Amino acid sequence: QVQLAESGGGLVQAGGSLRLSCVASGRTFSQRAMGWFRQAPGKEREFVASISWRGDSTYYADSVKGRITISRDNAKNTMYLQMSSLKPEDTAVYYCAADSLLLRSRKLTAQDCGSWGQGTQVTVSS
Repeated sequence: QVQLAESGGGLVQAGGSLRLSCVASGRTFSQRAMGWFRQAPGKEREFVASISWRGDSTYYADSVKGRITISRDNAKNTMYLQMSSLKPEDTAVYYCAADSLLLRSRKLTAQDCGSWGQGTQVTVSS
């Protein structure tokens, strides 16, 4: 498994942008699909986006398509989530997660993930 640490969250006005980063420790980051999930107060954790281990396949929740881009830099053991046109309903704790298995390219579910970061708060004001 890998250890994950998110950063980049904060308070932003509606319509603004943020870029989240997730830095991984360990030698298998480049072989694992990665994902972003979020949890708003009083709601269940939900899928936001995921990216295959090679970075050639990406998947998005319908609610964020066209506004959010997931990417990774395997040389830096880092994954990113570029968010723009943010809405108040994007307010949540955002978690990065790593696939528990290696070399998968399909869309991740929370159940697929064996490693999680501690989360970073994103707050979008109206």
